[in-house]
Amino acid sequence: MKDWIKAGEIASEARDFGKGLIKIGKSHLEVTNSIEEKIISLGGELAFPAQISINNIAAHYTSLSNGDLKFKEGDVCKLDIGVHIDGAIGDTAVTVDLGDNSKLVKASLNALNSAVEIVKDGLEIREIGKVIHNEITSLGFSPIVNLGGHGLDLWQIHTAPSIPNFDNGDKTKLKKGQIIAIEPFASTGDGLIVEGKGSEIYQLEKRGNIRDMNARKILKFVSEKYRSLPFAKRQLPFNKLQLAVGLNALKREGFLHEFGVLPEKKENSYVSQHEHTLIVGEQVTTK
Repeated sequence: MKDWIKAGEIASEARDFGKGLIKIGKSHLEVTNSIEEKIISLGGELAFPAQISINNIAAHYTSLSNGDLKFKEGDVCKLDIGVHIDGAIGDTAVTVDLGDNSKLVKASLNALNSAVEIVKDGLEIREIGKVIHNEITSLGFSPIVNLGGHGLDLWQIHTAPSIPNFDNGDKTKLKKGQIIAIEPFASTGDGLIVEGKGSEIYQLEKRGNIRDMNARKILKFVSEKYRSLPFAKRQLPFNKLQLAVGLNALKREGFLHEFGVLPEKKENSYVSQHEHTLIVGEQVTTK
């Protein structure tokens, strides 16, 4: 378990470091790069590109390859970080409020802390969702019901079991030594996310032969460096033409999956998020 613990420690330190960088007027790309560089400097590798999703975007936003934005007053910024050590993953998130949304931030944080407290061997998964739902709704917000926590495994960022943000009736019991991420999202909207536009975050779906030379080079690189873990277009060391042709070919032939950003269904809503990774039965989290 030492790699899992080390990954969690690095993720926690990088999360707190990144939290301090998110300020009004700062560059989204520069902050993202600094966080990713921090992870590497601490001896970790990226389990997925650092994501800072703003306002109604609940998840899956990372800095784009052809542009940048700046944080502005009123933004609700979700910083989601994944670190791995030889495939063992620490996944954690925090929300930074650049406006007057402290109560919304408190809702997801309270939900996370209360859920972490009850985790134990033999606990029914629905009980985690029940606690999260109660904490978020008690402050007048909606838990996002079609996003939630998940299991983790070597080189796999999302595995069974799914950890709900409401009581979904799942009586599956947690087991000692199981590795899970608890991930409450609190929303001022309907509590539902929809699939948005492409995020420039990709994941390898299969390996094999492909005719296009640019696609072959990209496929070789991501297979060796990222394996089955997500990566961002901006992290690929190829020119614009190679990326345009190669990535399109790889998506078309089913080698790569591109994630969509995940906005709240209700426009002009705000979402907060907090997340910790835990080893069931151990007093170890990414707190």
